[in-house]
Amino acid sequence: MADLHALLADAAARAADHRASVADRPVVPAPTAADAVRAALGSLRDEPTEPVAVVEELCRAVEPGLVATTGPRYFGFVVGGALDAATAADMLAVGWDQPAFNPVTSPAAAVVEDVAGGWLAELLGLPATVSVGFGTGAQGANTVCLAAARHRVLADAGWDVERDGLAGAPRIRVVAGEERHVTIDRSLRLLGLGAAAVQPVPADAQGRIDPDALAGTLAALPPGPTVVCLQAGNVNTGACDDLATAVELAHRRGAWVHVDGAFGLWAAASPRTRHLVAGVEGADSWTTDGHKWLNVPYDSGYAFCAHPQDHRAAMAFTAAYLTGHGEEGLRAPSDFVPESSRRARGFATWAALRELGRTGVTDLVDRCCALARRFADRATELDGVTVANDVVLNQVLLRFGDDDAATDAVVAAVQRSGECWMGGTTWHGQRLMRVSVSNWSTTADDVDRSVAAVTAAWTALR
Repeated sequence: MADLHALLADAAARAADHRASVADRPVVPAPTAADAVRAALGSLRDEPTEPVAVVEELCRAVEPGLVATTGPRYFGFVVGGALDAATAADMLAVGWDQPAFNPVTSPAAAVVEDVAGGWLAELLGLPATVSVGFGTGAQGANTVCLAAARHRVLADAGWDVERDGLAGAPRIRVVAGEERHVTIDRSLRLLGLGAAAVQPVPADAQGRIDPDALAGTLAALPPGPTVVCLQAGNVNTGACDDLATAVELAHRRGAWVHVDGAFGLWAAASPRTRHLVAGVEGADSWTTDGHKWLNVPYDSGYAFCAHPQDHRAAMAFTAAYLTGHGEEGLRAPSDFVPESSRRARGFATWAALRELGRTGVTDLVDRCCALARRFADRATELDGVTVANDVVLNQVLLRFGDDDAATDAVVAAVQRSGECWMGGTTWHGQRLMRVSVSNWSTTADDVDRSVAAVTAAWTALR
């Protein structure tokens, strides 16, 4: 039998070595990396293999295909790194292997999620009475919140959707900005409402929902169950909807208001950016990611609901063999997410918040926003480079020359360089470089080094 202490110490050392060297590695693997990894993994053997050899083989096989997502110059997809304490806590969560179903399967997991959820709500400016579900990310969290919305608006119309399904149910209208994130549409598909349920509302030049158009759309709808989806942090620009105005308009109509704040909701954690999400506390549900701006390891997302009874009604279930749901005042984590077999994600979140504290979270948000502005300022010193958005949070959109091909060529060249990684996007009919600054370890030097890579690519193309 393998020495478990030695095995786990070896695995931890390998992980730490990777993290210690990630800033000096190429950010992306070679184009042939996937084929190399597949070949090195080999075929299924007939005989067992010693655990120490398994770890050695795995590391040797996959290392050529690892992307430096935890490194300071990865600016793709609003991916944060992973804080040291959160990383260690996640490793402990694997070792402890707690089924975070209810207080019986793990009192520790249940209490940690309860405490960490309260801390999150406080930092994000949400009501202290909100319920929270710890899920995989904003996709899952949006689905949970919209399921709670579906429950409530149909219950108000006299329909029990959990018992009777959607066949014959009153039609639900979903109102959302035309620049909503695609996970909203996917959630509606998964919930049986369909993407066609969306009544799209025009957005302004930065992607924010137009309040006047929202008012007109709501006024034109026939009476009936209605859900309004708002956004804190446009996926391209980082812009936030006028939440105070939009929430009031929606509630005047009797609609449920959901705020998709995958990364932008963290603006509430800093006095410098809090104005961008003013009025957010008036909504009915909210989502955000931990693996984005909080820099918790993947996968981590949170679903908050101002109406815990609706949240639980949409998600919870019971069976004769299951005990411990809410016993002795303890919440059952599985009552607020779709999974019953679920890992204890709360440990890493608690550790991240404990490591950072209030001031650390504020500093993290402020620093990333300042670095995004630095990136935009330095990039626009280059002739022919323009910033296509107002840099209000951590998102920067760059345009190279006056045609899409030039921008795509620069994006591709920068990615090939291995110096940094930024993706391309299409926004308002133009191809753009999308830079997302959300890693706790990114410094001004990392930004300058990345701008130098952009400069080299742009200069070579011209």
